[in-house]
Amino acid sequence: MSIRPGPGAHGYERALVQAGFSLVAGADEAGRGACAGPLVAAAVILDPEHPIEGLDDSKKLSVATRERLHDRIIESAIAWSVVFITNQECDELGMQEADVQGLRRVLLRLEPRPSFVITDGFPVTGLDVPGLAIWKGDQVAACVSAASILAKVTRDRWMIDQDRQWPGYGFAVHKGYATAAHQKALESLGPTPIHRMSYDNVRRAARVEPS
Repeated sequence: MSIRPGPGAHGYERALVQAGFSLVAGADEAGRGACAGPLVAAAVILDPEHPIEGLDDSKKLSVATRERLHDRIIESAIAWSVVFITNQECDELGMQEADVQGLRRVLLRLEPRPSFVITDGFPVTGLDVPGLAIWKGDQVAACVSAASILAKVTRDRWMIDQDRQWPGYGFAVHKGYATAAHQKALESLGPTPIHRMSYDNVRRAARVEPS
């Protein structure tokens, strides 16, 4: 399907509404590249009557800005949902399938149901509505940006909680991504139950039992 977006971050939604799709959902995920913790997917249907300024790729925003926008999205969106794909599911499915399943599950949980879906990067099959996959969608489509913010803030908060459960790994700092400090902790302490055992660096450290 060919869509010519108008100007601004809300241009895709406005063009789709004009084409007859009244409820446009955006979906994105956080945590695909991490070696610990879940993959978190989020979906959002923004209210065109109450546009949110400042939406962007969550990775480009400061922590304080993400937190503020997260709360604004929750308050004003027509619908939103978040799902967790556990680290065990990520291992069993592989990251590409985990990504697709996460986005599918979160979109199917939206109520009211969207009439059109925009996803970041690649299409999601198994939906009963038309969709559009946009490369770097979280930078150009407001609904996808909103989803990326919900996913990242939710996942970051979860990883901060896990830092208290598993002290010494630095989860509150690196959020499960394979930084040098995280790798050093892995090699010293061994993997935790929230690590993804399908990742090479985690398997190499598995000879050490977590304390």
